[in-house]
Amino acid sequence: MIVGKGEKIHVMYRALYEKSIRRHFLGEVKLSEGPVCRLEGFVFVYDDKKTEFIRKPEKRVTVIDISDDGFITNIIDPDVIIENVDYKYEPDVGLIATDNKGFSLNINEFGAKS
Repeated sequence: MIVGKGEKIHVMYRALYEKSIRRHFLGEVKLSEGPVCRLEGFVFVYDDKKTEFIRKPEKRVTVIDISDDGFITNIIDPDVIIENVDYKYEPDVGLIATDNKGFSLNINEFGAKS
């Protein structure tokens, strides 16, 4: 088993072509069988017009094979309350996921930005 029930993960979907929708998922593992996980959490979608990631307000349940090469997966601190996590830009760092209470995950896709 790669991850277990109750673990929290951040998943970035790799863009397969230039105009691919850039999506991320932040959630808790509700069930896993090998690398296949049922997750409950939030989708973040890149808005080209606002040039930022927007968290969709509703919680979703999704199934992801985290071993697939189309995903980049990070295990996050189990104490993080995923409802409190949002994205923001930090000078000289770039895009981060943070709860503004100590949790911070650098999730730059193209290196640091100022």
